[in-house]
Amino acid sequence: MQESAAEWMLLRRHNALYIWAGLVAVVHILFNMTGWISGFWPNVIHFIGFSWLCVGWYGATDESKKLKTIYYGLALAGTISVLWLFFSEDAIYARGIKLSVYDWIAGLVVIVVALEMTRRTAGWLIPVLILIALGYVAWWGQYLPGVFRFSGLSLETILFRSIFGDDGMFGSIASISSSFVMMFIIFGAFLVRSGAGDFIIELAKRSAGKLHGGPGLIAVISSGLTGTISGSAVANTASTGVITIPLMKKAGYDARFSAGVEAAASTGGQLMPPIMGAGAFVMANYTQIPYTQIVVVAFLPALLYFLTIAAFVRLQAKKSGIKPEIQNNPTPLLEMMKQGGFSFLVPIALLIGLLIYGLSPTYSAGFAILAVIASSWLSPNPMGPRAVMDALALGAKNMVMTALLLITIGLIVNVVATTGIGNTFSFMIVQWAGGQLWIAIILIALASLILGMGLPVTAAYIMVATIAAPALQQLIMENHLVDLLIQGALPEAAQVTMQFVGNITDVNLAAPMPPDQAAEIVARLPRDLMPTVLDVSIDPTLATLALLSAHMIIFWLSQDSNVTPPVCLTAFTAAAIAKTKPMPAGLSAWKLAKALYVVPFLFAYTPILSGNWAEAIPIFVFAAAAMYAMAAVFTGWLSQYLIIPLRVVLTVLAVLLIWPTTLWVHIAALVVLIAIWGLNRRGVLVPEGHLSGSTRAG
Repeated sequence: MQESAAEWMLLRRHNALYIWAGLVAVVHILFNMTGWISGFWPNVIHFIGFSWLCVGWYGATDESKKLKTIYYGLALAGTISVLWLFFSEDAIYARGIKLSVYDWIAGLVVIVVALEMTRRTAGWLIPVLILIALGYVAWWGQYLPGVFRFSGLSLETILFRSIFGDDGMFGSIASISSSFVMMFIIFGAFLVRSGAGDFIIELAKRSAGKLHGGPGLIAVISSGLTGTISGSAVANTASTGVITIPLMKKAGYDARFSAGVEAAASTGGQLMPPIMGAGAFVMANYTQIPYTQIVVVAFLPALLYFLTIAAFVRLQAKKSGIKPEIQNNPTPLLEMMKQGGFSFLVPIALLIGLLIYGLSPTYSAGFAILAVIASSWLSPNPMGPRAVMDALALGAKNMVMTALLLITIGLIVNVVATTGIGNTFSFMIVQWAGGQLWIAIILIALASLILGMGLPVTAAYIMVATIAAPALQQLIMENHLVDLLIQGALPEAAQVTMQFVGNITDVNLAAPMPPDQAAEIVARLPRDLMPTVLDVSIDPTLATLALLSAHMIIFWLSQDSNVTPPVCLTAFTAAAIAKTKPMPAGLSAWKLAKALYVVPFLFAYTPILSGNWAEAIPIFVFAAAAMYAMAAVFTGWLSQYLIIPLRVVLTVLAVLLIWPTTLWVHIAALVVLIAIWGLNRRGVLVPEGHLSGSTRAG
């Protein structure tokens, strides 16, 4: 695609950085595929490589030579300091974890360099939050009242844990960055360089061009597919938007709506398996749930998101009178495959196959990279040495901000782990929510939105998940506990525990009971002893599902900052391409991305993530119908104009289709929705001035 081609051509102009970026990528591929280094060292190399790239790529174009020299000096100081620390690790332990003067200097330099490089790439918010967090654990936490009071640790302990701790800068999150995330970002760069992006656009045109709202649907499909090769919603928008937005405007969509469609669809690229951006790897690490399981159960929700946007696009096209596009002499499918299809489909199929077979994501990505190179030779643009170098350099460049961010954010995660403040916040969320799961979800959505205004999506997810996931998991498990009481299926050990901790002796806990009574009994249990009750009541499989649901809720909600004003970088990027005002484009994207706020409730209240397809598929079908109804409500159009009373009825039907009630209620709501669609199509209850010509003629 034009945008990507311009990017790697720009890379070549900076010879030294171009070579360094390629070298950084090669080194990461080598140690991930061969395991020739282990422990902290992959993360140390990760930090060194991207510190130098940060200075080169994120410097202002008008930055003075003197300032540039200072930054390169900073990168050099960080390199020497981090090497000193990890070569001195054995000596530090031999001294009983006592730091020498040189260790102190090196540790402080590493932290300062990490903070400054993060500020340079992602802005001031993360460094400020880190300084506040370090100040809390070192000093001012002792002056707080109540549960937030923390007596403090010695500066030596803080520095040691920040560098060498499992939750510190070079710990588990940095390992995710240097392995899974890095390999998949490089894989995406290889797909882009091989011409797979052009194939995606052509495939989208071929599959959706003849439908109502074809150009808009092309944007939805191409952005969804590009999401499989991109780690950034903004990058997704920039690459596909330069083609799809002009296409939509030419078809008759206004610029604001066109920008909103591209921004919303590109945001969904972060939700689409098999890659799902960096957050999926972090989620796998946090939950210890296999990555393959996460991406499999994430498919239906991601598809639901894109179907929602497609519904808006289709209904808006009908409302605006945009006709299907007639393609004269479309490119034959075999020709499309030769032009770039093999470069996209073969590596993706191999990647999915290897993941299903059980190979680790890192190795799967490595073999998929080789598959891109090999399959490109079946296209008119075979990847030779220069193209391979372009892809390596582009992958490293695309990783700079994420790499430094995930290393530096370890400082906050370490503080949360050390102080236990995450558990405190979780307890507070449960308290504020009053035991109501839906209130907790709204609170977390607000927190994600506020943090997302100044943080990249992955950082917002990590921070919110660290403090809120335990609370969400507990509330979801409480819902399971209520279900067990309703069914009369509470284990005997749980009955005894509840009678003891809640003094519940007036009810037969072994017998089925009405929902209201079951909810009232759970509400009587002491909040501080609830985890004990849940441990003996909830099956481990259900507990794991609750954990996955909690993290998936937060992961989805962390995406909303891409499309929710006042700060929504993805929408602003699309607005620049569409040549329209950014705030209206942001509002349009926010409306189109409604599934971001609805689907998390499905995670909380239904088994859509259970992996049981017999349960998940009906939930998906009814939810898809509900989202189509909501799209009709917002656009004011179904097959024809919708009067206000019908919009109210459709809103009620949408709620009934999503609400976790009986199958018969869902079926009845779906039947009524189909009946309204049929009547609307025939012009029943459509004002005379809004009837289509075909209806009047009939």
